[in-house]
Amino acid sequence: MPTFQTRHFVPYSPLQMYNLVADVEQYPQFLPLCEGLKILRRDQQGTATVLTATMQVGYKSIHETFATRVTLKPDDLTIIAEYLDGPFRHLENRWRFPSLVRNGQMGTDVDFYITYEFKSLMLGILVGAMFDSAFRKFTSAFEARAGVVYGTRAETRIHALPKAVS
Repeated sequence: MPTFQTRHFVPYSPLQMYNLVADVEQYPQFLPLCEGLKILRRDQQGTATVLTATMQVGYKSIHETFATRVTLKPDDLTIIAEYLDGPFRHLENRWRFPSLVRNGQMGTDVDFYITYEFKSLMLGILVGAMFDSAFRKFTSAFEARAGVVYGTRAETRIHALPKAVS
């Protein structure tokens, strides 16, 4: 089963990155392969919001739609997407946004994890490599989107830590 996980530092706050990823309706504007996204249902479960959504993905002449349940957990800045229906046998996606200081700069270490398996071996052969490539570009797509929404790195430094005086 293909699995991909990465941690990537960005110079934006954890809350900024969480809000960007939680805004799923904007995905068609910038996310690789995403042609459309529709929220079918929105429920509150305590402090978490649970969305049921369909996403249309496509590449050249291949177009698929699948449904997921997306749980937005603002208390621990976690987003979990679980597969409901469509061309996959299994799909699980998780985002976490721990705060981090790197080179004296506050930011977020965006933690992205996805695992999936197509129902059809033929579909997996036809588009598996392309999906894998797209998933590997997701964190970069969100970082670029953060630059559009929040400004570029130079404009949005959360703050730099003072250098030690010797």
